[in-house]
Amino acid sequence: MSEGRKYFETLNLVGSFTLAFSIPWIIFRVLRTIYIKRHYNKLCGKVVVITGASSGLGEALAHEFYKRGCRVVLCARRRQELERVRNDLLHTHSLIPTHPPIIIPLDLYDIKSLGSHVNKIISITGQVDILINNGGISQRSTVLMTDIEVDNKIMMVNYMGSVALTKAILPFMITRKDGHIVFISSVQGLVALPERSAYSASKHALQAFADSLRAEMSIYNVAVTVVSPGYIKTKLSLNALTGSGNSYGQMDPTTESGYSPEFVAQKIVEAVVENKKEIIISTWLPKIAIFLRKYIPFLYFLVVAHRAKKSLKQSNCK
Repeated sequence: MSEGRKYFETLNLVGSFTLAFSIPWIIFRVLRTIYIKRHYNKLCGKVVVITGASSGLGEALAHEFYKRGCRVVLCARRRQELERVRNDLLHTHSLIPTHPPIIIPLDLYDIKSLGSHVNKIISITGQVDILINNGGISQRSTVLMTDIEVDNKIMMVNYMGSVALTKAILPFMITRKDGHIVFISSVQGLVALPERSAYSASKHALQAFADSLRAEMSIYNVAVTVVSPGYIKTKLSLNALTGSGNSYGQMDPTTESGYSPEFVAQKIVEAVVENKKEIIISTWLPKIAIFLRKYIPFLYFLVVAHRAKKSLKQSNCK
């Protein structure tokens, strides 16, 4: 057999295998797109409560749900920014027949007040169909340089705030035997990084809480979805806390080059429509890290240790 013939037979074989795998994949993608578009209609009229709605991913989620005909409830600490988001929704989607957005200023750190905020929401809307636990803060400091009050604040906001708000809303969902709780976690809740100890711990705790909650809520028809995004181009790093509790005030290169909030918001809405239990929205590198942490942990430990040493050297050189 000539070399040329062998070459073309090899190409045909590779082409056959590629075709055998690509056709089912294409069919799946087409059917999934049709399914999602049809089920978007189910969101119309749903009451969606979004924390951290004053900027970034929360703001993008507000736009994504609002344009699907949802009755969005915007929650965050800064009333002025919530007003801005509300006005943007009304002007950007002025032709969409839906309810005007509702503003509920709240602070996730003040967990004792969250129950009264939920009662106010219920008094206005009558129900909550979807809760998006998005509000949170990040961190940029080593364990040794992080004041324990910073650890406490991050855990209170990211974990306890979401838990308390969820617990306040759950009874209303259980009574109706219908609802959906979404926790915006992070890839760093699955694979912890140096100088993110408090942030990663809070997100890791959220993952575990959601797993328990999902099992318990299955008999009440209340769905639970955990979203673990990679880097998103928001102000998260700018507003992150240093070890002393001050604002970090810098845009990380990884954050600057991250996904757009609009892209991540669209993926989250799709996950809600498909009733997915968890999704990871990231590039290939974090997914490799997750794989290593689960199946080859010693290699993952070596990689993050190298990263920590490199970061320490850079800090000492400044």
